[in-house]
Amino acid sequence: MKLLAIDGNSIINRAYYGIRPLSNTKGIFTHAIFGFMNIYLKNVSEVKPDAIVVAFDLRQPTFRHKAVETYKANRKGMPEELAMQMPYLKQLLTLLGVSVVTCEGYEADDILGTLAAACTAQKDTCVILTGDRDSLQLVNDYVTVRLATNKETIPFTPERFQEEYGFSPLSLIDLKALMGDSSDNISGVAGIGQKTASKLIQEWNTVENLYAHLDEAGLTKGVYTKLVNGAEAAKQSKWLATIVTDVPIATETKAYLPKPVQTSAVKSLLLELEMVKLLDKLKLSDAGDARSAEADAPEQTEKPLPSLEEKPLTAEILEARKPDGKALPAVLFDGKQARAYYPDSDPETVYCTEDPALCKILFQQPRISFAAKPQYRFLLSAGVTPDSSTPSASDAEIAAYLLNSTTSSYEIEHLCVTYHVPFEKSQGVHADLAALPALYEAMKKRVDDQEMTALLHAEEQLTVVLAAMEHTGIAIDQQGVQDFGVYLTEQIEEMQQMIYDEAGHPFNIGSPKQLGNVLFEEMQLPHGKKTKTGYSTNAEILEKLSGEFPIVSYVLKWRQYAKLKSTYVDGLLKTVGADGRIHSVFKQTETRTGRISSTEPNLQNIPVRTELGRNMRKFFVAKEGCVLLDADYSQIELRLLANLSGDKQMQEAFLSGADIHAATAAQVFGMPREMVSPEMRSAAKAVNFGILYGMGAYSLSQDIHVSVQEANRYIRNYKNQFPSVDAFMEGIIERAKINGYVTTYFKRRRPVPELLASNKMVQAAGKRIAMNTPIQGTAADIIKLAMIHVYERLQKDVPDARLILQVHDELIVEVPQAHAMQAARVLGEEMQHVIQNTLPEQQQAEFPVPLTADVSMGESWYAAKG
Repeated sequence: MKLLAIDGNSIINRAYYGIRPLSNTKGIFTHAIFGFMNIYLKNVSEVKPDAIVVAFDLRQPTFRHKAVETYKANRKGMPEELAMQMPYLKQLLTLLGVSVVTCEGYEADDILGTLAAACTAQKDTCVILTGDRDSLQLVNDYVTVRLATNKETIPFTPERFQEEYGFSPLSLIDLKALMGDSSDNISGVAGIGQKTASKLIQEWNTVENLYAHLDEAGLTKGVYTKLVNGAEAAKQSKWLATIVTDVPIATETKAYLPKPVQTSAVKSLLLELEMVKLLDKLKLSDAGDARSAEADAPEQTEKPLPSLEEKPLTAEILEARKPDGKALPAVLFDGKQARAYYPDSDPETVYCTEDPALCKILFQQPRISFAAKPQYRFLLSAGVTPDSSTPSASDAEIAAYLLNSTTSSYEIEHLCVTYHVPFEKSQGVHADLAALPALYEAMKKRVDDQEMTALLHAEEQLTVVLAAMEHTGIAIDQQGVQDFGVYLTEQIEEMQQMIYDEAGHPFNIGSPKQLGNVLFEEMQLPHGKKTKTGYSTNAEILEKLSGEFPIVSYVLKWRQYAKLKSTYVDGLLKTVGADGRIHSVFKQTETRTGRISSTEPNLQNIPVRTELGRNMRKFFVAKEGCVLLDADYSQIELRLLANLSGDKQMQEAFLSGADIHAATAAQVFGMPREMVSPEMRSAAKAVNFGILYGMGAYSLSQDIHVSVQEANRYIRNYKNQFPSVDAFMEGIIERAKINGYVTTYFKRRRPVPELLASNKMVQAAGKRIAMNTPIQGTAADIIKLAMIHVYERLQKDVPDARLILQVHDELIVEVPQAHAMQAARVLGEEMQHVIQNTLPEQQQAEFPVPLTADVSMGESWYAAKG
């Protein structure tokens, strides 16, 4: 028989520190459990054991701690966010039928040692899974240790151990007796390092044998003296390092044969922890009988639906089943075929059609859907422009995103597990459709409870707008792009030759390793920072050197040209449609802050920081007879900060029409505004946005090239001058620690489990997220609301104008030249008045600083942007 024996503490520690913090909505951390189970499942799959056991340490002291007070005295206590996961992991393993073993007075290593010895005696195979090299002493012909490292899992057999260490596995304890083990606070012999210890053990095998032949061992005087003086320390260290093999536990391999999985209980536990992906990995994601462990979860009383019959959809059925506003059909569309399910009037049938005329009718009716954008794209291709009179679909994917923005994908089956809705896999391709009405209802209730009803409605309306933007696309000057590509190729080749001339020979400039060798070894440039893979050649390192060394400036330019060529020239040309326009895909459920993202291509990443990068905008053009309108919110995040923090000084600066960065500089530097220099304004701008994004003194100092002390002084002065801003930010962090999440003004939530981490760096990242999200997320909500208002107003007042692009706080409209001024007025008014057009009067008072949007026009994006 084959036994897989797992060092539970070692593996969960590795998982805990290897995965970013994850938690459920109740604030229970889950990332260590998830990581442990990933490692567990992978090893079970590879080892294929007959029996499995997981050994854990207990909090109580072991016989070693009682005998030697200093043993592991340097160890910090287990982080609280890891400790809270331990009982859940043990419970999960037990429910999965896996034996969990602890023994008071002993460590997990001793349990593994006892099992390894028992397997050896019984001539059974034992595979030990651990991240700790201590267990390598157990390796023999019957025992293999699978050592989990950051990169791979290494199987140690006697041969592999001998090859790496040069002596037998059991002698590992003798090695530690001499060199000690700092992680366990085992002293070893003072002054004897790993190299000397390894050589001695390779020659004498054991400490006892070494000391028996000390006088004839041919040692140097220094080593001899150290060994003589450290004899007692060596003896004690070997005792501490030796894993015992007689722990009072069951030792027959068959005692650890897996027990039946308690499927329902496993599901309940994982639902409580909100670990849907793990359910899938365990092949338990068919949630037909899943029930919530939460007391307030609704009891499911529905009987499982029978297998659904598929019938063709007809105009008569559409008319007879016309939604009454209460019972909505579920409608899914794969780009070719539409499926409709009427749970109240026809619960045993799914109606299917590929008929464009029927799809057109279906997609203009109230309905529940999942990812409804393709339905609107279909309507647009069929000549129907959805507007406010076209009911927007109740979109379950959007609801899922609002309830949890941290996941990477949304699938109906997994969501049914999360929200305790029956899902019948037996219904095959119709399972998603049949589950959709109950799923949307369950999620809608939570959306309502979290005060996101209005936000959900807005996001569902926005889907229509994004579909129209994708359908219309933006025209591209292909010849201009190609000519720019030729220019960039020439510049790349010129820079390449200049780099070769400076280096004295050709090399692969795109290889960080070769570039690092050239710069920091051959040319001996300063500030070389060596990593495991070679010298670092990142932008931060090179920019410090670019002013002094021509080759570095050439490398930075070469990189800029190469990126523009590959990403933005070659990349753009690949995505141009047959109509000469780029139809980017706008994603509504991808970012954690609520911002829209763009892909195929990503138009939001068109470079703007350099003049050369900004030139790319010249190739985005208006079609013949039209112009592009560009409207950009001015300093929206700082205006929102002034409003939401209630800081009177900052509000006054905006209301007086002052330059906010110059006004901030006057406050921070303590001088009249007219004496503020451009350099002071630039530094104040960095402070403004640094405060907004939770930037610390070190990062600010790097950004504006001052000392950390000076940056600290700027931040301190800023907080003194704008005290309400500081109080607002601190209040956000404190509420987030209590709630486990932050919200935007419009109630969009973002979980911040990082705030509860004991790791200071993770905690600091959580603070930055907490401080930034309410402002950046509110700005994202506002631009989305503005898009809806602009879209609807243009349809009404300037129907031949089209909203075609959104980039962060910027909207672009294409309009015939004759109607440009009218469309510009609509665009500016709707963006600037979005608060008044959205919020009730009493809430409008919370925004005394108005939003401003500058509108300009031109025949290209570059010209319109000015």
